[in-house]
Amino acid sequence: MNRSIDPYHSRTSDTWEAAPRVDPTASDKPGPLTTDEVWNYAHDGFLFAQGLFSQEEIDELLVEATSLAEEWPESQPGIVREPGSETVRSIFRLHKISDVYQRLFADERLLARAKQLIGTDVYIHQSRINYKPAMNGKEFFWHSDFETWHVEDGMPRMRALSVSIFLTESHEFNGPLMLIPGSHETFIRCAGETPEKNYENSLRRQEYGVPTREALDTLLEGKEIVAPKGPVGSVVFFDCNTMHGSNGNLSPTPRVNLFAVYNSVENAVVDPFCDRSPRPEYLAERTVEPVQSLVGSS
Repeated sequence: MNRSIDPYHSRTSDTWEAAPRVDPTASDKPGPLTTDEVWNYAHDGFLFAQGLFSQEEIDELLVEATSLAEEWPESQPGIVREPGSETVRSIFRLHKISDVYQRLFADERLLARAKQLIGTDVYIHQSRINYKPAMNGKEFFWHSDFETWHVEDGMPRMRALSVSIFLTESHEFNGPLMLIPGSHETFIRCAGETPEKNYENSLRRQEYGVPTREALDTLLEGKEIVAPKGPVGSVVFFDCNTMHGSNGNLSPTPRVNLFAVYNSVENAVVDPFCDRSPRPEYLAERTVEPVQSLVGSS
């Protein structure tokens, strides 16, 4: 790999660096989002759609989330537990293992918005549930997803977005998703070198590919952290390079979020942009299968 022509090289130095984004955030394709909504997404790096799914639909999705956590075969990869605990932190590759979630990710309420913002057909790069149980759900430190997807998975450009679907109410006490508005316009080159099989530890506690305090101060200059909060069925659409994280859950109510990452079919992963083997496919799909619309299904 020729690092000199990679606009998003990272983990190649002992110091961090801020680099400008060279890819557009949103396309000008028509779709269900209004002009103002597309502008807000392009400007802030995220968009909040409150109550996009009904309580009845979310009830089914939450039952599926609970069943997967309780019945996951130990021999099957894709489950991550909290450090020093048997508590389930995340489950990955839902679009391959769950018919319920496969239908959800093809629902036009998600898919049409993703295709409009990205500007092409899309496929699922990654999907997961993040569980934050009441009273002891752990934090997720600040990070840009794209930094990891680029360095460790080989995603070439910033042509992907995540959807975060609230399976439980998200409020200020249970560790809501936090985002830095406008941070998607700056790529933070992180310091250090990627360890072999970094994902085995980073999914529990991320130490590489995370910004320094100084980098966060730079992104926060003149801005304030935003934490979209709302009822079950609400959805946050956020750009792959938007800096985000979440606090631990010290409240008596759980926070369960369902994620899907839509990537442009024109942006399929290549060899990782580091001298390491690619992460397993349950973390990063390496086969492009365009998501086909399933109108009105959840």
